[in-house]
Amino acid sequence: MLTSEDLRFFYVISTQPSLTAAARKLNVTPPTVTQRLQAIESKVSVKLVQRQARGISLTEEGYLLQKKARFILAELDQIHTLMASKKNLISGTLKVLAPLGFGNDYIAPLVGEFQQQHPNLIVELELSDNPSWAESHKWDIIIYIGELRDSTLKLATLAPNQRFLCASPHYLKNHGPLKSPRELRDHICIALRENSEDVTLWRFTHNDSQEQESIRITPTFTSNEGSVVKNWAIAGHGIIMRSEWDVQPELNSGRLVQLLPDYSLPSADIVALLGTDSGARSARTAHFLQLLKARFAQQPWLKK
Repeated sequence: MLTSEDLRFFYVISTQPSLTAAARKLNVTPPTVTQRLQAIESKVSVKLVQRQARGISLTEEGYLLQKKARFILAELDQIHTLMASKKNLISGTLKVLAPLGFGNDYIAPLVGEFQQQHPNLIVELELSDNPSWAESHKWDIIIYIGELRDSTLKLATLAPNQRFLCASPHYLKNHGPLKSPRELRDHICIALRENSEDVTLWRFTHNDSQEQESIRITPTFTSNEGSVVKNWAIAGHGIIMRSEWDVQPELNSGRLVQLLPDYSLPSADIVALLGTDSGARSARTAHFLQLLKARFAQQPWLKK
């Protein structure tokens, strides 16, 4: 089967007065031209060029292939030009997958702002705390928070994100302070179900000794909605483990109190996952990623 390179090679030969002239045009040796021409003729099983004393002439089949090659190569060049222009044009459909709570609070407003800046853009935003990795190819950008298990996607970190153990002052007044991770067994715990993580295994690292301790909690309350879990904690119903982006405003206001500050929980950086390298990304994906990086570098949740 002929390739586009075969067509380009033959088209140059067909426009030159001799194989020697074609070799100069292609910057190869005359024997290379002869061998490549023979290979092309073998592919189509017909003679394309007749050698004459003063040069070459095309057979009837050669003229037909020259005509078709001119048309096909022009179409290919037009496609390349079109794709190059599309690559720099922010249009088409931007498909974004994001966690439910974070997506509602931070991604949805940015998506709206981005579309207003680029009216030719269509946006599909899906919010889910349990994404299907088998369908990751459907999305231009996946916003993810938590323990990452898929390593086939390209990762761009948007912002650091710690996890905190929190409770309300009302809860601590009624149930007493928490002095060590193992005392969680004597407290009311609230768990958030997300990302298929083991949400009842809470892992702690002591900041000074680096000693690690894992506690299996038995939650009294569970939900798949982060705002529900946080509101339960604010109401004094129990202890939660939540991301910095979600509870920092409540910690700032005093509605929640950080527990066990001498211990660290596994961090859950906010990242963008992409299926393409930077050089192959559409303009809509590349520019939206730039917007995400610029806005989240400021960690807006710290200022609320």
